[in-house]
Amino acid sequence: MEMQSMGAYKYIQETFQKQHSGEDKELFHGYKQKLVQWRKEGAATRVEHPTNPARAHNLGYKAKQGFLVVRARIRRGGRQKLRPVRGRKPSKQGVTKYKPHKSLQLIAEERVARHYPNMEVLNSYWVGEDGQHKFFEVILVDPQHPAIRSDADVSWVLGQRRRVHRGLTSAGKKHRGL
Repeated sequence: MEMQSMGAYKYIQETFQKQHSGEDKELFHGYKQKLVQWRKEGAATRVEHPTNPARAHNLGYKAKQGFLVVRARIRRGGRQKLRPVRGRKPSKQGVTKYKPHKSLQLIAEERVARHYPNMEVLNSYWVGEDGQHKFFEVILVDPQHPAIRSDADVSWVLGQRRRVHRGLTSAGKKHRGL
């Protein structure tokens, strides 16, 4: 039987999966501590390095100038309307069962894009969740940066403005049924 070698990103991905599944108790405890810390931070927090480098690299991230990673915190669950002040049967008040039509990942991308108006959203990925929040890391690119302008792999972003609001990221395409 021939043994297949694994690259570094494969090991990183495997460790990330063990950490979230609870397979390794020590890693899982560290993950829970991270969630506690993330809840205390702002809704859009810039991070130095991606939490899951293998996934970020897969989606186009490069560890060079012009790239930025931002962790977004989004509340989970359905939405509620205010209760009408008068005269309805309780069943006709229309308060519960209102769900956002967009995915939480797309909402996270849009909020981060509004927070960083000079950057373009390249993509995003899930990094964690608890009972109340989901956390996504959004990869941003600076279209004005010389390192991005000269990089053939990502210079295609220069021709697209506000791509997240037009549903051109992977979460946006999924929302549009593509």
